[in-house]
Amino acid sequence: MNIYVIMKRTFDTEEKIVIENGQISDEGVEFIINPYDEYAIEEAIRLRDDNGGEVTVVSIGDEEVEKELRTALAMGADKAVLINNEDIEDSDQFTTASLLAAYFEDKEYDLILGGNVSNDNSTGQVGPRLAEQLDIPYVTTITKFELDGEKVTIERDVEGDVEVIETSLPLLVTAQQGLNDPRYPSLPGIMKAKKKPLEEIDYDDLDIDEDEIEAKTETVEIFLPPKKEAGKILEGELDEQVQELVKLLRQEAKVI
Repeated sequence: MNIYVIMKRTFDTEEKIVIENGQISDEGVEFIINPYDEYAIEEAIRLRDDNGGEVTVVSIGDEEVEKELRTALAMGADKAVLINNEDIEDSDQFTTASLLAAYFEDKEYDLILGGNVSNDNSTGQVGPRLAEQLDIPYVTTITKFELDGEKVTIERDVEGDVEVIETSLPLLVTAQQGLNDPRYPSLPGIMKAKKKPLEEIDYDDLDIDEDEIEAKTETVEIFLPPKKEAGKILEGELDEQVQELVKLLRQEAKVI
């Protein structure tokens, strides 16, 4: 069984976001595997252990992504692939999905897993876009996955309720919190990860032209939300407070 996981390198969730010259500064910032992708990696490893096969983790980025890929190998993945996109100036979710689709074009895969969203952009677009380009079924926000031969039974989160879906391989799914409890890399796993294969591919080695992966969106501005001002306490009789509240809502908050 050929199982792939698409993984993203993201800011540590405890890092403070700093904006410099209209861009998010990554100076001195700690990076990690996107937390939702950890659920995907864990599920892939469990499925391989139960059904046989191989787990390959694929990521897009620069050479520094190797650290997170090695972590995925230490968790138990068999192989890792880095698609180097350093020479691409502007990219978005369309670019990422198109690069991944070009990579998977000549691959044999039964199952592709990814995180439901990333903890930075949180668009949740890459998985569905990739599945559409590969012309395979996909199910998002899964919280349970059962495999019986070619038949798959899935439970997915639908805003506080659960939807049960039956489908078949090949398939792409995106993992939601609650699917499993990701393992921590063990010391033996970390030692083994150093010897596991990690392949690096330049994006121009893929069978795709630069204009085919050109970003469809443009980031106009990046800014932090305004600081919250101190609340106001209204005084006086009730009818006076109501009049003052209406005035503030109209003139300051501008919501009425």
